[in-house]
Amino acid sequence: MPFPEGTPRTGESRLSVNPFYGPANPLGDMAEAPPTHRLPDPPMAPATAYQLVRDELMLDGNARLNLATFVTTWMEPQAGVLMAECRDKNMIDKDEYPRTAELERRCVAMLADLWNAPDPSSAVGCSTTGSSEACMLAGMALKRRWAKRNADRYPAARPNLIMGVNVQVCWEKFCNFWEVEARLVPMEGERFHLDPQAAAELCDENTIGVVGILGSTFDGSYEPIADLCAALDGLQERTGLDVPVHVDGASGAMVAPFLDEDLVWDFRLPRVASINTSGHKYGLVFPGVGWALWRDAQALPEELVFRVNYLGGDMPTFALNFSRPGAQVVAQYYTFLRLGRQGYRAVQQAARDVAKELAGRVEAFGDFRLLTRGEDLPVFAFTTAPDVKAYDVFDVSRRLRESGWLVPAYTFPANREDLSVLRVVCRNGFSADLAELLSQDLERLLPELRKQPRPLTEDKGAATSFHH
Repeated sequence: MPFPEGTPRTGESRLSVNPFYGPANPLGDMAEAPPTHRLPDPPMAPATAYQLVRDELMLDGNARLNLATFVTTWMEPQAGVLMAECRDKNMIDKDEYPRTAELERRCVAMLADLWNAPDPSSAVGCSTTGSSEACMLAGMALKRRWAKRNADRYPAARPNLIMGVNVQVCWEKFCNFWEVEARLVPMEGERFHLDPQAAAELCDENTIGVVGILGSTFDGSYEPIADLCAALDGLQERTGLDVPVHVDGASGAMVAPFLDEDLVWDFRLPRVASINTSGHKYGLVFPGVGWALWRDAQALPEELVFRVNYLGGDMPTFALNFSRPGAQVVAQYYTFLRLGRQGYRAVQQAARDVAKELAGRVEAFGDFRLLTRGEDLPVFAFTTAPDVKAYDVFDVSRRLRESGWLVPAYTFPANREDLSVLRVVCRNGFSADLAELLSQDLERLLPELRKQPRPLTEDKGAATSFHH
């Protein structure tokens, strides 16, 4: 890893150590401060090492006040204890840790049932290190199925994947790493996600699939998965092209089943071949765990499943990563068991209620225009009203940070690069009381912002805190 700019490369940069951090004889044991960019020569007391690291981490933001991230920042103490007890278990050692493997299998079956798989008992799926890995696996399956159908033309023909320009960056990585052409449906006007008909028009004989997002990270809205499937049904009737759909439900796949039960987006749609979600987002588990599920065994090519003899057992695996802790999978099973459908419904409804109430308060200030209101994901995005000239969303984000709030400001992608917004993610743990405090802090700042001569942020690209 390269040194940060301005960091001495000779190792003379050192950490300052309070003598009281040392053991019985602090002056003798801590006579020399440890270096920061090379291994120190002698060891140090564990309490000293702990305190040094802890002191530096105090400069991080408060995770509970981070309204940029979708990732879970609070769990019950019992879940934390379970995770600590399982952190030394390697998920890949299924023969050594058969009960952990069984809990993973149960989670897959529960998700298959939740997402209305044709036969949940025979569902094909796995845990992953997050939705990014899950998306990679789903994309690989789409590409391999297309390649088998087009063996006479591949690899001469270049495959493509259709998606909205609002997709998470992991899909751009997939297309880059696996040499797939990314065909992006742009935003238009007040449509901030994929248009089903436009997606169908981009498909051809080299299309491996279309990605639909159930919960866009840009504004929290659901893409119309049923309409997308209908448009692709029409395409097949006209041209014979049979294009599968993958649903990236990183957030929404753990919200819609509980709050939007009449919304048809999952395996009830025959064209949906696979779904992923992030257990560490609205699945309510600390990072990092994701899930990838396929409609049936035919949707996941057998040649992508590796069967290896490892530590005395025959183990099928189709994850990209090998060694990883079992703690997050155990925590996911704990949360499923702990909450059940009714508990998840209550938690997600509370988050949506907070989002809608806070969005209403922001709108009532008169300085902002809402793009979304927390009616899909418990997330809303807003920009400054047309008559606001003294400040912009980047000024608001910067000033809120002074009170500890991390509210991202960012510019939308191609075709709507003129639009810059703030986005608030309401998660379990962001209570109505905290929302009230955020509203009060914003109200307190507005008179000062209105007095500015102009927006003060020079470099909008550097100002944004939106990276996920």
